[in-house]
Amino acid sequence: MENRKENIYETDALVSQYCEFQYGDEYLGIENFAKVCAQKAIAYSATTPQKRALDLGCATGRASLELAKVFEYVNGVDYSQAFINVAKDIQKERCISYALNSEGAIKQCKEVCLNALGLNDVGEKVEFFQGDACDLMPLLAEYDLIMATNLIDRLYEPQLFLNTIHKRIHDEGYLVLTSPYTWMEEYTAKEFWIGGYYDSKGDEVRTLEGLKAILNDNFDLVEVEDVPFVIRETPRKYQYTLSQMSVWKRKRR
Repeated sequence: MENRKENIYETDALVSQYCEFQYGDEYLGIENFAKVCAQKAIAYSATTPQKRALDLGCATGRASLELAKVFEYVNGVDYSQAFINVAKDIQKERCISYALNSEGAIKQCKEVCLNALGLNDVGEKVEFFQGDACDLMPLLAEYDLIMATNLIDRLYEPQLFLNTIHKRIHDEGYLVLTSPYTWMEEYTAKEFWIGGYYDSKGDEVRTLEGLKAILNDNFDLVEVEDVPFVIRETPRKYQYTLSQMSVWKRKRR
């Protein structure tokens, strides 16, 4: 890759970590999370048109590219410009190099290429944007599938997103949400949490119940399952997480 020496992501530990998470090796026997989520979303939406898909919280773009194996046109959107820059680089160059943490200051240099992942010919069907899921651009509409991956518990106002997302999905289209529900005030003020707290009566409010309360007017809940993922921090330190996937079908208007 001619521009590899200009690759600005090699010293960005978080972006490199996500490059490995989405394009690199699989760890602890757990399949690639972005690929699995895309495959499940494709399978759930198989009985409806599969023309346009939106991948929100796309990070470095792997799931967007996986969706493009089936969908005719895919948008990938992430709040991080650094992640979007990587996604666009991979899309353009078909390969990208990055440096992973090893021990202390020691780095492990890696390169991934789309050809090895069976994704070399789908990039032209994908368009990436930096954007805010709570304030999406008007052009991001008319989708058959919207997938929001590990997103809702990192939004500053998740209910705003959930209250308006139905306007961007065709009747009987699908909304696929995944999240480990790790609500934290550094991302979302507690007043905006949709689960993970006690109400005024002291009763537990779980996130799935919060989702139902918000989405039930416009969506039917189709399925709920846990999807595991592993993020490598170093060769001897990994994050193992279960993300709950909830699948919703847009009601006919």
